[in-house]
Amino acid sequence: MFVDTAKVSLKAGKGGDGAVSFRHEIYIPKGGPDGGDGGKGGSIIFKADKDTNTLLDFRYNPILTAEDGKNGAGQRSAGRSGKDLIVEVPIGTVVKRDGAVLADLTKDQEEAVIAKGGDGGFGNAHFKSSTRQTPRIAEVGEPGEEFEAELELKLLADVGLVGLPNAGKSTFLSVVSNAKPEIADYPFTTITPNLGVATIDGKDLLIADIPGLIEGASEGKGLGHAFLRHVDRTAVLLHLVDAYSDDAGAAYETIRHELEKYSDLKDRPEIVALTKTEGLDQEIVHMQIASILAKNPNAKVYAISSAAHQGLDDLLRALREKVDERTAAAGDVAGGTPSAGGLQANAMGESATAGPAANVIPVISLSDKALKDTWTVSEEDGKFVVRGEKIEKFARRTDLGNYASLNRLRDIMKKMGIRAELTSRGAKDDSIIEIAGKEFTLVEEDW
Repeated sequence: MFVDTAKVSLKAGKGGDGAVSFRHEIYIPKGGPDGGDGGKGGSIIFKADKDTNTLLDFRYNPILTAEDGKNGAGQRSAGRSGKDLIVEVPIGTVVKRDGAVLADLTKDQEEAVIAKGGDGGFGNAHFKSSTRQTPRIAEVGEPGEEFEAELELKLLADVGLVGLPNAGKSTFLSVVSNAKPEIADYPFTTITPNLGVATIDGKDLLIADIPGLIEGASEGKGLGHAFLRHVDRTAVLLHLVDAYSDDAGAAYETIRHELEKYSDLKDRPEIVALTKTEGLDQEIVHMQIASILAKNPNAKVYAISSAAHQGLDDLLRALREKVDERTAAAGDVAGGTPSAGGLQANAMGESATAGPAANVIPVISLSDKALKDTWTVSEEDGKFVVRGEKIEKFARRTDLGNYASLNRLRDIMKKMGIRAELTSRGAKDDSIIEIAGKEFTLVEEDW
């Protein structure tokens, strides 16, 4: 079963807690703090795999969870980091969060961190100083990122077949490639995309057969809306028009109109093939070609018969030339990187050059290197809510059940100027302060 969309719940691993421990050995009565750090929580990493062809597995396993980090221990023993969860997805998978693209995996074995595991908390060995010889402070591990992700599969192909239902797309693909799509003499035979590899002059072309489009497909009518995304990655469009259409030009214009309303497909290189021309009078063939040219004088039209194997080699050579031109043009723009994005694979596991490469956004999360000191204070529902990268990270790692740990957070707030701002806003000793979802009060002795 072919599935090209799915929703999954992701939960990266929580970081392990730091330990409060003191060295206790014979003859060493005051060994000092030796609590180890907690291990980092496992991240969820998506990996493109050429042998995976559908998102079906996510329909039956919609919850993905990475391993938590282990807690620290005495003798400065750090907890083990949680194992990353590697999730294999088809090449061409786009991962989104609330509509924003997190990753676009276009190459075999390409990886992207989608949900980052939480950092482990520091043990009390980290907090020893000349004035604090026996710190009873340890940080708790940060929670890992947790959210729902939308997955969308966009097939990668050199050539995308478009046309009205029953225009001969599946027959063409079955003749020129190794694909075996369902074929019948009625509309909408194809209800899922098919991939096939055609070889011409020793070179391969990866061709995608997209379910037939109808007028209004870009607004969701018929089968086209669900599958237009698969045409989006193709380098060249092959527009097939049935020679037995009442008006080939009108049939051509219908599909062109839908493509113009979807993404940038109207500007995609295109070749037109008039299909099923076997046995037709040449005068009728020329009349239908003229009808298409009347709609688009720049169209390059080929008359073919898949059943009779007529005109197919010339058409494939023209497609190969167009694909090479687009690949070279995209390579020049990208500083020599081919638009095909390297070697890809079709549904049968065979390789061919494929659609455009994209810069992957590896992770959307808190920066580990340079946390911003900026913060804001607002009054919401009777609470003072503090927001800011740095202070929220400290709050997440604070054990509110540990008096010394909570006081450390208050000290940090004082040094960052947050306490002064709260005072100016009228915060009292029993006012509730919320940071990163954690709530605590400011008692009188802390002011």
